[in-house]
Amino acid sequence: MASIPFSAAPWVVALRGFSRSNSDSATFSAAPSWPSVRSSLSSSQSTFLQNGFSMSIPTVSVAAHRFEATGIHARAATDKTLYDFTVKDIDRKDVPLNKFKGKVLLIVNVASRCGLTSSNYSELSHLYEKYKNQGFEILAFPCNQFGGQEPGSNPEIKQFACTRFKAEFPIFDKVDVNGPFTAPVYQFLKSSTGGFLGDLIKWNFEKFLINKNGKVVERYPPTTSPFQIEKDIQKLLAA
Repeated sequence: MASIPFSAAPWVVALRGFSRSNSDSATFSAAPSWPSVRSSLSSSQSTFLQNGFSMSIPTVSVAAHRFEATGIHARAATDKTLYDFTVKDIDRKDVPLNKFKGKVLLIVNVASRCGLTSSNYSELSHLYEKYKNQGFEILAFPCNQFGGQEPGSNPEIKQFACTRFKAEFPIFDKVDVNGPFTAPVYQFLKSSTGGFLGDLIKWNFEKFLINKNGKVVERYPPTTSPFQIEKDIQKLLAA
């Protein structure tokens, strides 16, 4: 089973001040200096300084692409699946997630004004175009809890994603992914990953990979690009 050793405590402390669902003045024009993904443990740290905030972040050790011979497995036992939830799309219409039964899903919390926005949206759109006819879907959930980097209305978010990045994958209603108003679907996603990244979503563009049975099988930090997940997607599509 793949595992991602991760020390979440410094991030939890650093990000508490950022978990706000309003349009803060702390809007960043460049990506935070997230830790690079490495195949072995490292004690080095990268520091992010922006608008007076300091975040000391440990380097992540990721073994996301090493699986057992039997394939990728869900990390935590739970009776629920993603199909038990209904969410609202970007037009505020109810969408039962059981409509995606039998598909491989990548769920991402997105933002329009993040330094990670351009690369993630571009790569997500590329992957979607490449695999959408093979049973792959991307579900994007806008969130404004990280530096106020998704302050726009639903129509503005939709126009931005669909016009600038030609995003054809489903985009949903803006949600909270942390805190007392966390969307139920995100409560499920976080509880299904065994806490190896901690209880909190760390930043924009954290990713969850879902198998054809609606179970979470992998969780990736924001620094993991969509292209780095492609082999994992291929394995699940072939399963």
